[in-house]
Amino acid sequence: MHDMLVIGGRCGVIVPDGVLFGSSNAHKEVRKMLTEKCRLEGVISMPSGVFKPYAGVSTAVLIFQKGGTTDKVWFYDMQADGFSLDDKRDKIKDNDIPDILASWARRETEDARREMGKRTSKSFFVPIEEIKENNYDLSINRYKETVYEPVKYDKPKVILKKIKK
Repeated sequence: MHDMLVIGGRCGVIVPDGVLFGSSNAHKEVRKMLTEKCRLEGVISMPSGVFKPYAGVSTAVLIFQKGGTTDKVWFYDMQADGFSLDDKRDKIKDNDIPDILASWARRETEDARREMGKRTSKSFFVPIEEIKENNYDLSINRYKETVYEPVKYDKPKVILKKIKK
């Protein structure tokens, strides 16, 4: 795909998640090429099941432009595409695709307003220096911060009393 693009040409390609973090030389070289010989603009992580019943693997969309340099990469953590993630793929209410399109269109202005280093939302930027430090790993799980809220449990004696009742 890279070779077929003209300088400045843009490509969006769906790849299995293994391409994002695989440790083989081929995986590393592809990621290095996308960030050093291209301008890697975005990585949209999709849940496993999006391509069921044909394939159940997790996938991602890589958006890059031939030529230029990568300063930062925009990540989006897609949770739903409007269909269930099982083999039936029934229509559901949750759908991140409209938000992905809207967030993509306003990503630069959002980044300017967003608190530096905040990576708890669905979309965020990661500087290329950090990606290089992580061996060109493009997996969103490497960079996204998960906020865990502590759950307050009753004491065991109270729980046992409730069970006995």
